[in-house]
Formats: sequence, structure tokens, C-alpha cells
Amino acid sequence: MPLSNVRILHEDAAVLVVNKPTLLLSVPGRAEDNKDCLITRLQENGYPDALIVHRLDWETSGIILLARDADSHRELSRQFHDRETEKAYTALCWGQPELDSGSINLPLRYDPPTKPRHVVDHELGKHAMTFWRIVERCGDYCRVELTPITGRSHQLRVHMLSIGHPLLGDGLYAHPEALAAYERLCLHASMLSFTHPVSKERMRFECPAPF
Repeated sequence: MPLSNVRILHEDAAVLVVNKPTLLLSVPGRAEDNKDCLITRLQENGYPDALIVHRLDWETSGIILLARDADSHRELSRQFHDRETEKAYTALCWGQPELDSGSINLPLRYDPPTKPRHVVDHELGKHAMTFWRIVERCGDYCRVELTPITGRSHQLRVHMLSIGHPLLGDGLYAHPEALAAYERLCLHASMLSFTHPVSKERMRFECPAPF
């Protein structure tokens, strides 16, 4: 598959920073028809050494960091594990929160009966924390900046749902009005900051949301 609308934001001998479009897997899925993905497209189109460091959901667009050798991959993976990276997401959420900012500290777990959904579970869930801030209020919805402190699956989507403000266009968690309000999931990884594994320079990349 061609790179198509995968945009290269930065490349050097150790790292690759790209803007992943919506409706593209980060890595191959288990099913035979889910082999097309970001890492495969990159490896087949000039970046055979690309190694995935972290992932975004199929419907989530935005910044993804990849390594280009084993040592860089090990160091960048450590930074994510030790929470030395900084991430911010832009989202459109249904409704108008009373406050302009806040934090959500609710444990999450995968819920097999409603696969692939995740749920809040105070007994069996894993610690998850998100900070949110209103950027703009727009009638029935608002534009928010979301900063995840942890990196649980579907964390931002479930956390915003838990306070009554599901993401627009979210086929898994939004109620009918919020789902119909936009033709795609309104979640975009808009900022990523990390320390370069070789130069040790602190690097920051921003990529505006397409919605």
C-alpha cells in the first residue's frame, strides 16, 4: 500500500515522526483483512527500519513516534513507560461542562462482553488519569485539550463519557446525538514531546486537528 495520506513530520537516522490519518491501524490486526496499517505502509515505502514505539486507535488521528534502530526503540519505549514524554490531544465533546478544566481519575478495564469497549471499574480497573481543558465552547459541543497522564486503551474516550461529555462521532461510546454530530471520531493526537534517543535534545511536535 502507498503511504497515501500519512504525512512525515520529521525524520532522521534514529526517529521518525508522522501524522497518522483516521481509519488506519497503527499495527496489523489479527484478521487477514486487517494487515494494512501504518507500520506496514512505512516499511514498504522507504522506511524498512521503522519500529513502532506506541499506538493510536484505528479511528484516532495524529502524531505517532517511531524508532529506526533497536537502541532508539529501547530508549523511546522506556521514556513512554516512565512517563517522560508529554502528550496532548484535541477532541470535540458533546455538551458544555460547568467548569473550564478538570481532572478525571477513574480506573479502567477491558470489558469482554461488550468487546472492544472499556469500562470504569473501581475494583478491577487499572489506574487511569486525564486532565482536560476547554479551548472553545461551540453551542452543542466544545473543543477540549486532553492530557493523559496514563496510557490506557480508550482512556480519553471513556473518561470524557464518564463525566457526561462523550466525543463526537464515537461509534463505541457516544449516544446517538453525539455520534451523528460528526462523520468521524473527533480525537487527534496534536502534540508530542520526547527526548531524542541519540542527541538527548528535547523535541516537541505539534499537528493541528483536522476538525
